[in-house]
Amino acid sequence: MVLTPVRDEEVATIVTTLEMRTRPPLRPLPPSPLRLVAWDRPSVEKYRALFRRVGAPWLWFSRLVMADVQVLQIIHDPKVAIFAAVDHAGIEVGMLELDFRESGQCEISYFALIPELAGKGLGRWLMAEALARAWVKDIERVWVHTCTLDHPSALNFYRAQGFVAIKRTVETFPDPRLSGHLPPDAAPHIPLLSRR
Repeated sequence: MVLTPVRDEEVATIVTTLEMRTRPPLRPLPPSPLRLVAWDRPSVEKYRALFRRVGAPWLWFSRLVMADVQVLQIIHDPKVAIFAAVDHAGIEVGMLELDFRESGQCEISYFALIPELAGKGLGRWLMAEALARAWVKDIERVWVHTCTLDHPSALNFYRAQGFVAIKRTVETFPDPRLSGHLPPDAAPHIPLLSRR
């Protein structure tokens, strides 16, 4: 067994890629007090606000460190579909992003609800919505990735929805709490080892 050191100012995670090669059978949509709202060409600020709200607890950082123009190239691409899960008061409490830019495939790029909604069955509803929208004409593969920084149940959740794990990789990156892209108290379950 080999332990690989990680610099104090970095975070390491094991990323698992999962895929679904066959459209799941149709079944009733799970009930939900939430509704899914399509976001057509959202502003960078609006997009990043929701990205932070749902992703900060898990150290989501990728779209926070990109230049605005790079984010806009993705979120305004006609082959990328972005949705907000909205509660009865109109508050955005979840996010779904589907990426169809690779022919024959749909990547569930981002899939999350705020942590306060965990354990209420709403993830099943959001996944049912995701799969209904992902499996469109000419799609042969729907895939997603999760990592050891995500909710502890994420991997088993995806497997229970019919995804099969196909690859594991290790990712290291500068801790976004140290750069100021996320607050120091984000993801308290992940130790912050170095302070600048």
